[in-house]
Amino acid sequence: MTSLAPQPSPGAARTVAGGPQGRLVLELRAGERIIVNGAVLQVRARTTLVLNNRARFLFGRQVLDESEATTPARRLYLALQAAYAGDDGQRHAAVAQARALILDQTRWREAHGRTLLRQVEQALENGEEREALLLTRRLFAEDDAVALAPVEPATA
Repeated sequence: MTSLAPQPSPGAARTVAGGPQGRLVLELRAGERIIVNGAVLQVRARTTLVLNNRARFLFGRQVLDESEATTPARRLYLALQAAYAGDDGQRHAAVAQARALILDQTRWREAHGRTLLRQVEQALENGEEREALLLTRRLFAEDDAVALAPVEPATA
């Protein structure tokens, strides 16, 4: 039976002219989370936030909770999330953890996954953690397909 309660949907963002870089307006719905420079905020009611300066942030479906990191790609995403949007104290350790996870996953992933991991590693090396997050999301489907694949019974 499905719930009739409204489910949170992803927020929206738009850039508004103003200042040399413009302002970023985030429209968030009740229940959504946003991470800004390491601080995790939960929205209680529909709200609009305006970022007037540069900040490292993730919101809506971009935010992965630790309890959701149930596959290798999601564990990598969680480390990259901390490397990108975590506080200054988290970033160094999170980058090291992400590098270790990339190395480990490179050993067993199929060719397509290894190619994506090389791109993730390159983005990380270039300080493009947000791009690394986007690339890592593409590995989710691969992990989900493996998890859903039928298991052949062992033969004696």
